[in-house]
Amino acid sequence: MRIWTGLRNEGRQFWRSKSLFFLSLPALIIVFVFYYLPMFGIVIAFKDINYAKGIWGSDWVGLDNFKFFFQSQDAMRITRNTLLLNGMFIVIGTFVSVIIGLLMAELGRRWVRIFQTVLFFPYFLSWVVVGFITYILLNPTYGVINKALEWMNLIPVDWYSNPDYWPVILTLTYLWKNVGYTAIIFFTGLIAIDPTYFEAASIDGATRFQQIRKISIPLIAPLITLLVMLNIGRIFYSDFGLFYFIPRDAGMLYSTTDVVDTYVFRALRVTGDIGMASAASLYQAIVGLVLVFSTNLIVRKFNKENALF
Repeated sequence: MRIWTGLRNEGRQFWRSKSLFFLSLPALIIVFVFYYLPMFGIVIAFKDINYAKGIWGSDWVGLDNFKFFFQSQDAMRITRNTLLLNGMFIVIGTFVSVIIGLLMAELGRRWVRIFQTVLFFPYFLSWVVVGFITYILLNPTYGVINKALEWMNLIPVDWYSNPDYWPVILTLTYLWKNVGYTAIIFFTGLIAIDPTYFEAASIDGATRFQQIRKISIPLIAPLITLLVMLNIGRIFYSDFGLFYFIPRDAGMLYSTTDVVDTYVFRALRVTGDIGMASAASLYQAIVGLVLVFSTNLIVRKFNKENALF
C-alpha cells in the first residue's frame, strides 16, 4: 500500500513538472544514445576482434588484451603523463582562473566586457589552428622564438626533439586556451554575491584584500570544489587535440606528451588492434570512476554541502 501511495505521489509530482521534463528530453536522448548505448562495446576489450566474424562472433580472450597493455612499457608512461599533466592543468588552471575572476570582479563594466572578449576568444579556436600557431612560434628553423634567441645571440632550441620543455609548453598552451572560460564561470559566481556583505565589511573597516579573503573566496568555494571534482573525474581523459596537434605527434616527445587518448588513437590507426585500444579505454573509464567517488568521499568528510552526492 505504501509503495502504491509513493508511486502515485511521484506520478503527480512528475505531471506537475512535465514541462521541465520535456525541456530536458533532447539532452536525455543525446546522453542515452551517445553515452549509454555504446557501453555494449565494452565487450570488445575482452575479445580478439575478427572483422569477418563480427564483434559477437569473435573469440573471447578474457583479460589477454589488458595483460598485453599492462606488460608493455607504454602503460606506465602514458599513465604517468596523463595523471601528472592533467593534474598540473587542474591545479594551475583553477588557481589562475580564480585570480582572473577576482580581478575581473574589481573592474568596471566596460573593462569587463573587453577582458571577457579577449580571454574567451581562444576558447573557440580549434586545436588544429592553435597547433599551427604554436608551430609558427616553435619552428626549429623559422620559428619566432628561435629567431628572437638568435637576435639575442643565444643558441636556438630544437623544440620538437627535446621532450623536457613540453610539460611547460603544454601547460601554457592549455592555460591560454581554456583559462578564460573557467575565469568567466568564477566571475559569474562572484557577481552573484549579495553586495550587502561587502558594504557591511567596508563599514567595519575591512580592506579590499580582506573582503576578498573573507567573503569572495569562501562564498565561491562550493563552485571551485564542484569544478575541481568534475575535472578530477576526467583527469584520465585528456584533451586529444592538445596532446596530438600541439606536439605534432613527434615520436621524440612521447616520453612527456604521450597520454592514454593519443596512445589509443595510434593503436587503432597504426596497429589496428581494436581489442587492446578498447582495453586501454576501459581502464581509463574505470580509473576516472574511482577518482570521482574517492574525491567525493574526501570532500564529504570536510564539508557535506560541497559534495556531489
